[in-house]
Amino acid sequence: MRRFALGMMTSAALMAGLASQVQASSKDYSKSTKTDLVTKIMGNKSYQVYSSLKLEEVTKKVKTKTKEKKKYTVKKKVAVKKKSKKGKTKYKTVKQVKYKWVTKTAYKNVKKKEWKFGKKLTASADFRYAHVQSKSYKVKGGKRYYYIYVDGRPVGYVNEKAFALSKANVVSQVSLVNNPSDSVGFNAEDAINYVTDQHGSLVDNDSVEISCKSAELNISDTGYVSSRKAGTAVLTFKYGKAKATSKLTVRGDAKEGISSADVTPVKTDLPEIETWSASDGASLSSSSTITSKDAVSSSYWATDMSGNAKGADIETIFYHPAVLSAPGSSNLEAKVSSAVQGIDVYDNDLVTSNLDLGQADNREARGHMVFYNMRGVYNMRGVKKCNWQLIPSKMLSFNTWLSYIKNIKVSPYMKLGHGQSVGSTKKYVYVLANWNRSNNWSNSQELIRVKKSTMEIDKIWTFKVWNGSAKYPRIFLNADVIDDNTLLALFHNASKHRYEYWKISRSGDSFKAKEVGATGSDLISNSAEVQGFVWDSAYDVYYIAFNDYLFKIGAGLDGGTEAGKLLNYYSFHTGREFEGLGSYKGELYVNLNHPTETLKVNHITK
Repeated sequence: MRRFALGMMTSAALMAGLASQVQASSKDYSKSTKTDLVTKIMGNKSYQVYSSLKLEEVTKKVKTKTKEKKKYTVKKKVAVKKKSKKGKTKYKTVKQVKYKWVTKTAYKNVKKKEWKFGKKLTASADFRYAHVQSKSYKVKGGKRYYYIYVDGRPVGYVNEKAFALSKANVVSQVSLVNNPSDSVGFNAEDAINYVTDQHGSLVDNDSVEISCKSAELNISDTGYVSSRKAGTAVLTFKYGKAKATSKLTVRGDAKEGISSADVTPVKTDLPEIETWSASDGASLSSSSTITSKDAVSSSYWATDMSGNAKGADIETIFYHPAVLSAPGSSNLEAKVSSAVQGIDVYDNDLVTSNLDLGQADNREARGHMVFYNMRGVYNMRGVKKCNWQLIPSKMLSFNTWLSYIKNIKVSPYMKLGHGQSVGSTKKYVYVLANWNRSNNWSNSQELIRVKKSTMEIDKIWTFKVWNGSAKYPRIFLNADVIDDNTLLALFHNASKHRYEYWKISRSGDSFKAKEVGATGSDLISNSAEVQGFVWDSAYDVYYIAFNDYLFKIGAGLDGGTEAGKLLNYYSFHTGREFEGLGSYKGELYVNLNHPTETLKVNHITK
């Protein structure tokens, strides 16, 4: 079946088309043609970026040619007497007047208008993985030159050929678990990285025509493919001249993912610990962004469960950019939110999931992932001052700003779930895109793999984990990827007042799940939601975050600790929610919003 949007032409495309007609009919090319603010996708060809483009009046010497009639005389012999008897004719010389046309060349000063480019700033290739936007262009020599914003900062003009014109980029392979109890299916739009129109502007996913060719599977009118039975299909994505295909497979084993939750939980002697609820929010409210050159590092000490007031401390190592999209970015595809929901650290790579406030609770929650290469700017194990929070402003010199931009990659608009199940390896970023309001349904769970080199999705899997049957599913809202074939996931069994730890292993496209530990406690007594989960491989412990509480639990994966045993907890009194945890080689990192900052945990007690 085919799915069409109500109008194949978006309002942005319509406005651009009307503006193009006005531009073509007008003699005044000096003015910009305004469009809606749109996201531009950079192509593989590189073009010069200029600071300005103006139609200026210049004086030039112009060569002119004129013709005039010129008089001249010639001498001519004419006969004056008839021939004599002797046969001779007498002649005389006379002057004869004649005329000829002569071309004269002259030079005169003429005023005319010419396009003048401003300063050469850089090549468009430097913005290949940035978030690029535009809302105006000028026409020079029949070619459009768009004024672009890059990661929120106004930059300059570039030939539209620098963009990916009429291109569709989709995930080449999607592998779905066979799930007879899945009531929703796979949303085919999840496979889209981007689709552009003829001017390189991002097309809304709802405007893309999606069709499914298969003997066993079909696509619903709302764009979902059922995974209740095995089969293969070719999904075709089309918009105008842009077209791409994706191979989708529903795996054959309907018993894949059925396991047993049979680990005896380790009891704890925790007192009743409460923190603010989601409806209350944080007790402190500061700006969601930092735009000062002299941002002061946050620092907090925590009280541990023995009452030690210096049980651990956290200190800011990195203020995130205040925003990575242009002012006026109202729609979610265009806006790269400053609100980070999850983080992960691998060596000197920091990745974040950025969702606009309130979007994390949406079943189809989408946003952007941001990759920061911190080498040379900030060493994750040694502070070096930088002002990345100023990226969207012009407070940084262009060269300093460009050095930062070259170390940032922004993903296309993609499905993230609630954004707190993020992990990474050397080459890939993973996100388990689950809905945090699913109420532990038996539907499949979607694991998305993103290539660090491009920050584009290259593979999607779904898997399921059931305790014996679909009646007892395990939906994981928090998970940590520990290698390219393994993730560790946290499940709160609220009815039995315990937390379960699961190891999910992938072999090819198939997944197996095993419970590897359990803690006999709700940890927080007033049902506050988990805000971060990570495994510290150096010490074989889990860290679980609730608002500004941090719990340390034995993982028991390498025999160094007892699986599920509460080792300590820390109350930081930040008045702000932790939004994601990351760990690498024994170092622990937390994220706070309002403003968005990543902090390193120091001096943590056992």
